[in-house]
Amino acid sequence: MSNDAASTVLRPFDPDGGNDQPAEALEAMIAKIEGEVADLQFTRFTNDDAVALGQLLVQLGVGRNLPIAIGISKPNHILFRAALDGATPDNDFWLEAKSRVAARYLSPSLLIGLQARRNGGRYEDNPMADPSTHAAHGGSFPLYIRGVGPVATVTVSGLPQLEDHRLVVEALRTFHAAEGL
Repeated sequence: MSNDAASTVLRPFDPDGGNDQPAEALEAMIAKIEGEVADLQFTRFTNDDAVALGQLLVQLGVGRNLPIAIGISKPNHILFRAALDGATPDNDFWLEAKSRVAARYLSPSLLIGLQARRNGGRYEDNPMADPSTHAAHGGSFPLYIRGVGPVATVTVSGLPQLEDHRLVVEALRTFHAAEGL
């Protein structure tokens, strides 16, 4: 590979990185997450599905020795909750705060945080954003029913935000394929 070709390779955007990252990397990550939203549409999502998805996330977490908390909820209704070894009470705050953002904006919490970073902003700069109750950090993903819209959220807390997001997406893809939804 020539030096010119190497210099055109775009490094992935790091949501925990500084503002000196290329705008193209930010836009590429936003587009990727929007694609995940389009791909991960379900035909149904029942309470039993919430338990099965939660158990899948527990299996992934235990198998990888991840210190995570997992939450799946509908508005005002917790469908599944677990805390694996290493998770702390702080993870409960993050589960709720990230889930509130995903439910409020009907989009993954990471996507909301990234969209706010366009033009150098941050979600926390919005005067309507209350950081004591809402967190636009990766790890919460709405569960979309095709033709209906979001009906619940699945949230993971305990890892860096991009890893939380990726774990949720991995579980959703696995669950979606296994259940034929």
